[in-house]
Amino acid sequence: MNETIQLPPLRQRFFRRERRSVPRARGFADETLTGWGLAGWERTEDVLLCVSELVTNAVLHGVPPGRQLLVFLRWDGRVLRVEVHDSGGGEPRATAGETCAEGGRGLLLVTLLSDKWGVRQRELGKAVWCEFGSDSG
Repeated sequence: MNETIQLPPLRQRFFRRERRSVPRARGFADETLTGWGLAGWERTEDVLLCVSELVTNAVLHGVPPGRQLLVFLRWDGRVLRVEVHDSGGGEPRATAGETCAEGGRGLLLVTLLSDKWGVRQRELGKAVWCEFGSDSG
């Protein structure tokens, strides 16, 4: 018997280490969600904001000059996973920060908007990820 294994939808794209990669990555995520039929999903705006925050952090803190970052999205019908891979060191942490500070709130937003998030070390760098569940999947 020859069974076909159905893998969950996966999309990924590389982006340069530059600030304009943030809106481009957000557009890529929006296009991906639309393609998967999730454009009207109640969590879409949260996902897009978290993509923006994770890519901003990678551009500002995680990607050494001359390198790229990778945005990875996977949807299995119940859980959407977003990962941003960079080649920088360190382990990002969510901090409350000062409310009037320009930076420092990105991972706090990811903590508040996603169901869970974390950091996975890679051979070169790390992947910062977050997940969003769906009761309707």
